[in-house]
Amino acid sequence: MRYFCFALVFVFYASQRAALGSEEGMPQLNPEFWAAQIFWLFLIFSILYFIIWKVFLPKITDNIESRKLRVINDLNETEKLKENAEKKLREYNEIIETSKIEAKKIIEENKKKLDKEIQNKKQKFNDEIEKELLTAEKEIKDLKKSSVSSISKIASEISEEIIKQFVMTEVNKSNVSAIVEDITKRRTKELI
Repeated sequence: MRYFCFALVFVFYASQRAALGSEEGMPQLNPEFWAAQIFWLFLIFSILYFIIWKVFLPKITDNIESRKLRVINDLNETEKLKENAEKKLREYNEIIETSKIEAKKIIEENKKKLDKEIQNKKQKFNDEIEKELLTAEKEIKDLKKSSVSSISKIASEISEEIIKQFVMTEVNKSNVSAIVEDITKRRTKELI
């Protein structure tokens, strides 16, 4: 280190002496000034190197490291958000699937209920129709019976009147009514 300082002082002294004699031309091209130029070149670049190495390079390295950490943190956070989004999507799809299944069940249950209600109402309607048909058939039979008896009564009266007008004498009412009744019974058996 001591030799370095002596060499530095010597080069400085020599360069000062030589720099004052610039009347000879361009000192950069004069070989006598090359040692001073090399000294200053080495000194300036060494100082720049140490400044860059000790001041700027740590700042740049810290900046690069902080950016790298920020990028890594952002990537990790992005990955977490992606996993969270995928989890939410799976949950959403599961909810949709369960909702579809529940909707199908509800639709099927309501369809069964409606079918059952329709079947019950249809059965009630058929029962009522059956009752009405039985009632109507009974009324028709009663009407037939009553109409047959009233027809036979009317027929016997008409027959009596016709025979009376043809024969011009009184007719036995019981005989005519027995004949008419016998004929109507045969005719009703044929019709039924």
